[in-house]
Amino acid sequence: MSHSDSNKTRYSDEELAEFGKLINDKLAKAKDQLDFYLKQVHESTTNTNNRVNGVEEGIQSAENERLVDLAGRQKKLIHHLENANLRIQNKVYGICRETGDLISKARLEAVPHATLSIKAKQMQVKK
Repeated sequence: MSHSDSNKTRYSDEELAEFGKLINDKLAKAKDQLDFYLKQVHESTTNTNNRVNGVEEGIQSAENERLVDLAGRQKKLIHHLENANLRIQNKVYGICRETGDLISKARLEAVPHATLSIKAKQMQVKK
């Protein structure tokens, strides 16, 4: 972050639009991934050809649990990304909820739904 960025209280509308595009791209990918997981679960539960013996059934059951867990994580990610979009609309995106400082662009590019700056995150870990 350049020195002038450290004095900013919020990201510009242009910057918010860039973050919005990043979030929407991630949102589309997350929704596609969720659809994939749900389709896999549906196919495995409706395909009776997989039910050959107890061992394969156990393997399939474990795989379904894994897919359901992955789907749950995708749903959480989608929820966080949708909330990030709301913060963009309200022009409060990228402001740390603990310190009130701007979250670095590098952090937001890596984790676009972040609500804590690195500093606040580290303070949280120390508690």
